[in-house]
Amino acid sequence: MNYSLRELECFIAVAEELSFTRAAQRLHLAQPPLSRHVRELEAKVGARLFERTRRSVALTPAGGLFYAETHDVLRHLQRAGEVARRASIGETERLRLGFVSAVLSPELVETFRRFRQRFPSAQIELHDRPPAEQLRAITRGELDGGFVGLMPRDRPAAVQFVPWREEPLACFVPANHALASHRKLDLAAAAGEPFVAVAGAAAPAFADFVRGVCRSAGFRPRIVLESPRAQAVAVMVAAGSGIALLPQSLSQWTGRAVVALPLAKPQQVTHVFARRAGGVSGAMRHFLAHLSEAKADAKRVGK
Repeated sequence: MNYSLRELECFIAVAEELSFTRAAQRLHLAQPPLSRHVRELEAKVGARLFERTRRSVALTPAGGLFYAETHDVLRHLQRAGEVARRASIGETERLRLGFVSAVLSPELVETFRRFRQRFPSAQIELHDRPPAEQLRAITRGELDGGFVGLMPRDRPAAVQFVPWREEPLACFVPANHALASHRKLDLAAAAGEPFVAVAGAAAPAFADFVRGVCRSAGFRPRIVLESPRAQAVAVMVAAGSGIALLPQSLSQWTGRAVVALPLAKPQQVTHVFARRAGGVSGAMRHFLAHLSEAKADAKRVGK
């Protein structure tokens, strides 16, 4: 059975708005032709898709099933049009990459910039999402890869992980804090302090890592505030809400309001890049190679 694009647009708009009036406004279409398109679609399907009264509109069981099968059609068509448009101007491939604020360092920005210089036909589309959300999106094919921070505790079989960067963990304290005068911090000295932290629901691997570091120092952190974003945690330290254990590079967001103290017993944070297992596109293959080169360059600089 052939359904017209306009019929599907009208059906999906009514299914999501549950109002012919609002659906017509959304599509910039008069209500009579919208109703006609829905009736014609119902005739082709051979089933009523909506229950209509004077005061309400609801999907029938058949309508609900039809919506479940068709609601992504328009999004896929829009994406196909965007891919075609990019191809027409020479951008033949696209990488949809996630990231978390804790890894968005000048080095990563420079990595993106150099990749685009070397492979101008590949477009990078960035999405700021917590690690757990990134992994779900990669598994579903909504992202091609992501900078998820630490290696996750629960690793989906459909996702592969590539270590790409290491940096030290630091204790972030307000500049006027008693601990700020320390050259290096014995973490046990922070045992009685209020902590602010990255929420475990957003970044379970990093939350586990921080708890483990504190446990090794002989205490359990007293967490008074949490945020899904590491940048927000650093800012909360600047505001005096508590101290925090964060990757050293996040000190770029706090200026002189915060002191990022090296730990007397150094702890390294290993960031990983996640991608869907299996075959890779040409753009992803080039990006992984570029990431490997950037990692090797960082090691040479660190020596």
